[in-house]
Amino acid sequence: MIHVIMGLKGTGKTKKLIDGIQEAVAKSQGDVVCIEYGKKLTYDVTYKVRLVDSKEYAISSSEMLKGFLSGLHAGNFDITHVFIDNLYKTIGTNLAAAEDFVAWCAKFAADNSMEITVSISEDPANVSDAMKQYI
Repeated sequence: MIHVIMGLKGTGKTKKLIDGIQEAVAKSQGDVVCIEYGKKLTYDVTYKVRLVDSKEYAISSSEMLKGFLSGLHAGNFDITHVFIDNLYKTIGTNLAAAEDFVAWCAKFAADNSMEITVSISEDPANVSDAMKQYI
């Protein structure tokens, strides 16, 4: 299952993401991973969450992020939740690439019994109907 938290800057996306992370940690029987751009969530989430700074791994495109997620799962089948904070900062500001990535995540999550939550700084009115189903 995939969830997309979408809105323009200042609409509370990160707060919703942090709330989702805390809820996942409380309910999950597995591991929770959060991929962020920079180390800004270190003090906002519990130590039980595996925080990954995408800058440290030089992730700069949706293809690289897909490979990174696949590698995370290959190395740890106990991951039940993945949170990606501010997708545009990680892969670049490209709506088409973001929509393709979210569609890939939906299939990947379903195939591997995971939940993936992605925050995107975008006006929901600009996205396709296919993307709106995840918002």
